[in-house]
Amino acid sequence: MALTRETALLVEKSLIEGKWRSGIDESALQLLPLELAHLVVDGKFSDALKHPESRRVFQTKYIASTPWTRRLRDLLASSTQGLDAELMRLSIAIACMHSFVQVNWTGPELDIKPSDLFADHVDITEEDLDREAIDELCFGGEPAYHLAHVPAFFRLAQLLLEQPYQHISTITWWRLRASSLHQHLLDEPVAFPSDLLPDVDNLISSLDGEHDLQGRLWVERGIAHHMVGRDQVAGEAFISAARSTGLQYELSGALGKRTKWQQNEVTQLVLLAESRKREDSPVEAQTAGDEKAADDEPADGNPDKKDMPEALLLNDDTLLEHTEFTSSTVGTGALAHIDPKSQPALDALDQCILLSLCLNVKNTSPLHGLTSEQMSAYVARVLSHPKNWTVYTMALLLRSRLEANRTRTVERSTLQLQALIDQMPTSDSTLQERLLYFHSIILPSKWEMERELAVRFLSLGVVRSALDIFERLEMWEETVQCWQSLERPEKGIAIVRDLLEGKKQEAELVLQRGKSALERQRPRLDRAREAKLWCLLGDLEKNSALAHYEKAWEVSDHTSARAARSLGGYHFAHGQFERAIPYLRRATEINPLYSRTWFVLGCTYIRTEEWVKAKDCFARCVGIEQEDAESWSNLASMYLRMGEAGEKVELDTGVAPAEDDVALAGGIPFSNKLLAFRALRQGLKFSYENWRMWSNYMIIAMDVGELAEAARALGRVVEERAGREGEECVDMAVLERLVNAVTRAPAKEGDAAEGGEVRATERSHNPNEGHGLKRRVRELFTRTILPRISDSARIWRMWARMLVWEGRWGAALEAHMNAYRAAVVSDERVDVDLERWREAVGELEETVDVMRNLGPRAAEEGKGGMKDWKFQAKGVVRTFMGRTRASFGDEPEWERLTELLEELRNDE
Repeated sequence: MALTRETALLVEKSLIEGKWRSGIDESALQLLPLELAHLVVDGKFSDALKHPESRRVFQTKYIASTPWTRRLRDLLASSTQGLDAELMRLSIAIACMHSFVQVNWTGPELDIKPSDLFADHVDITEEDLDREAIDELCFGGEPAYHLAHVPAFFRLAQLLLEQPYQHISTITWWRLRASSLHQHLLDEPVAFPSDLLPDVDNLISSLDGEHDLQGRLWVERGIAHHMVGRDQVAGEAFISAARSTGLQYELSGALGKRTKWQQNEVTQLVLLAESRKREDSPVEAQTAGDEKAADDEPADGNPDKKDMPEALLLNDDTLLEHTEFTSSTVGTGALAHIDPKSQPALDALDQCILLSLCLNVKNTSPLHGLTSEQMSAYVARVLSHPKNWTVYTMALLLRSRLEANRTRTVERSTLQLQALIDQMPTSDSTLQERLLYFHSIILPSKWEMERELAVRFLSLGVVRSALDIFERLEMWEETVQCWQSLERPEKGIAIVRDLLEGKKQEAELVLQRGKSALERQRPRLDRAREAKLWCLLGDLEKNSALAHYEKAWEVSDHTSARAARSLGGYHFAHGQFERAIPYLRRATEINPLYSRTWFVLGCTYIRTEEWVKAKDCFARCVGIEQEDAESWSNLASMYLRMGEAGEKVELDTGVAPAEDDVALAGGIPFSNKLLAFRALRQGLKFSYENWRMWSNYMIIAMDVGELAEAARALGRVVEERAGREGEECVDMAVLERLVNAVTRAPAKEGDAAEGGEVRATERSHNPNEGHGLKRRVRELFTRTILPRISDSARIWRMWARMLVWEGRWGAALEAHMNAYRAAVVSDERVDVDLERWREAVGELEETVDVMRNLGPRAAEEGKGGMKDWKFQAKGVVRTFMGRTRASFGDEPEWERLTELLEELRNDE
C-alpha cells in the first residue's frame, strides 16, 4: 500500500494539532511514515527515536575532529527524497523538538538521552553533544542558555527542519515553531529569518475552510511577532485568530461584589465569550446542569479534574475568591444573552486566543490600573473552565503576575508561582495533553519561571532567596545585582573573575571535567558566554571597563552584540562619538532587534550632526518598540533638523499643501514639519504627561495648520505646569493665533460655510479655523486656562475678544473688567511706581471706553450684571483716583482722570 498525498496531508495536520485525525485509514498505519507519525502524536518520543528508521538517520561516520552536527548535516544532504522520506524526517524532527520541550517546559521526565541516538559511537558523550549544541544555538550575537537540558535534541530538530521539503506543505509551520522556541534560549530576541513569516502568510491563505487550524496558525504567527516586540501586528493576528475560530468576545460590565462585606453591588468588569459550535467538542456536549456546576466551582479553587495544576485559594478576610455577579444582563450586544455568572465553557484553542489577547492588552496599553483590570477579566474567563493542563497553567501564571503588585494578593501570587514550578516534573496529566496547545501560548521554560520567582523575591526584599536561585541557574548578571543589593559588590566581581580564571566553574564544565579525570586542561567556556562575562566585569570595574570590553570583543571574534554595545556605549559616554559609531553599527548588524542600540547610535549621529542617519536610527527604534516616546520625539526633531539643513523628506501619501516649498517659518519644508507632527502625535500616546513633548507638538501643530491639535496641546501644557508656573506656562503667541483663527471668520455661522452660500444641511467647517475651531478654543479657556490662571490681563483680553465675536456682550464686558483687575487693581506697583501708574491710567481709559461700547449692548442683553454700566464706570475711576491721589495727585496725567470722571457724570 502506497502513501497517498491526501493521507499524508491528514497526517501533517495530525502532527500539527497533536491528535490523530479520524479520517486516516487504520490500515495505513502499517506504513513506516505513518507508524512513526502516530508514535509522535501519541507523545511516545522515546519509541519514535529508537525506531530503526530513526536510528538510520543518525548513523553518521565518526570523525573525532569533525563536529557531529556537521557530519549529520552532510549525511542529511545526501538522504533519500520523496514523500515517505520527508514525512519520516519531519516526524523525527518533531520527536526531537518535543523531547526538548518535555524536559524544559512541560515535564514529566524524559526516558531517552541524545547520546542514545548515536549508540554506535561510544566516544560521543552527552557532554560533547550538549556543548556543541549550545555553541551552535548562539544566534544573532546572543548566547544560548547553557543549562538548558538536552539542547542536542533541539539542535537535531533544527538540522532536520532545515532540509529541503518538496512534498510537506506544513514545513513552514514547523520552522516557525522552531524559531519561536529558539527565542526562549537567547538572552535577547533576534529577528526571524526574512523569508519565514511571508511563507507563513501564504500557508494561512491555503487553510481557508480549516477554521481551527487556521486560527491556531494565526495565534502562533501573533506570538512570533509578540516575541520580537511587534505588538500591534501581533494584536491584529490574535483578532484574526478569533475570527477564524468563530470566537465571540466582548469586554463589558455587570453588577457584582468583590469583597465579603460589600453591601451594594457596583459595576464590575467582565469578559463575555462564547465559542462556536463544534461537532467533535465536549464543550457542546456539556449540559446546562454541567455548566452550572462548573460555574458554582470557584474559579480560583481546585478544579474537579485531577490532572490539572493546583490553583491556590486566596483565603483573604476581605476579598472574595472571585467576583460574584448579581446581574444576569449586561447590555444589548451580540453576547447579551450570556449570564455573567454562568457562562458557557470555551474551547481550549479559544482560551489560548483570549490569553494572547490578554498579553496584547498589556503590551499596547499604558501602565495603568485599568490595564490590569482588563487583563484580569480575560484571565478569569479562562480560569472559570479548565480545559487543558498547559492552558490552565498559563492562565494561573498570568493571574500570579497580575496579583504580584497588590498587598492582599502578593502572597498567593508568589506561592502560586512556586507551585507551578513544582508541578512540572509530575505526571498528573499525559504528555500528549500538555503538548496539545503548547505552541499556541507563550509558556515560559523552567529556568524562565524560576528566574521570575527570583525576581519576585527581589521585589519583596527577600534577596538571599533570590540570590540562591540565580546562583543555581548560573545567571551571573542577576547574581551580581543581588550582591550589589546586599552592599557587597566585591563579591560579585570575585565571582565573575573566578569564572573567567577557571577557579569557579559552571555546572556543565564540572561535569565535562569529571568525565575525564586524566584530562588536566581547563574546560573552555563557549565564546558567547565568555564575552558576556567580560562585559559584565567591565560594567563592574569602571576603571578597567574599556580593556574588559575590548577583551570581550576579541574573545567573541567580533560576533558578540553585547560587547559591541558596551564598547559603543563606553565611547559615547566619554564623548568619543566617531569611535562609538563603528561599534554601535556593528551591534545593530549582529542583532537589529535591540532598540536601545539604535537609540544610542541615533544620539551619536546627533552629536556628529548627521541628521539623516540619526533619523533612520530613531525610525528603527520606533519600528521595534512603538511605545518608545523618547524615540518618537527625537525622530520629530530629526525631521526638523533635516529641513533646516535643506534635506526635504517626501511624504508617503497625500498631497502637500501649497506652502510645501517653504514652511511658514524658518525655511523648513512643510513635508518635514508634517512628518515631525505625526511623530510627536504618536509619541504622546505613550508619554501623555510629558509637557515638553506637548509644547513641541503645539508649535509644530501651529506650523502645519493643525490648530485644533495645537489648542489641545496648549491645554495639556497648562494642565501640567499651571500649578507651578502660573501665567508663564501659557504660550501667549500661540493663544493669540488661536483666537485670531476663530475670530477671522464671519460671526454668523451661516456665513462661514466653505464654498460660499450653501444650504444649512450642507454646511461644513474647517476644524482648524472659524466656527470649526470655536468649540475647542472656548473649552481651552473655560475648562483649562481660566480655572487655573485668573490673574493674567492678557488672557482675559483674548477671552474677551472671543466673547465679542460671539456676541456675548455682558460676558465680554465682565472679561474686560477681569483684565483690568488683573492688570491694575491687583498690581501694587501702581501705588508707588510713576511709570507703572502712567501705564495704568491708559489702561483705565481703555477700560472705560470698552464699558461705553459694550455697556449699552450688555444692558439690552440683560446679562452680565452691567445694566447700570455708567455707575460702575464712575466707581472704577473714583476708586483708582482715591487709591493713587496721595502719590500722584500732582502729576499732569491727573487732569486726564479728572476730565474722564467729569465726562462720565455729564453722560448721565
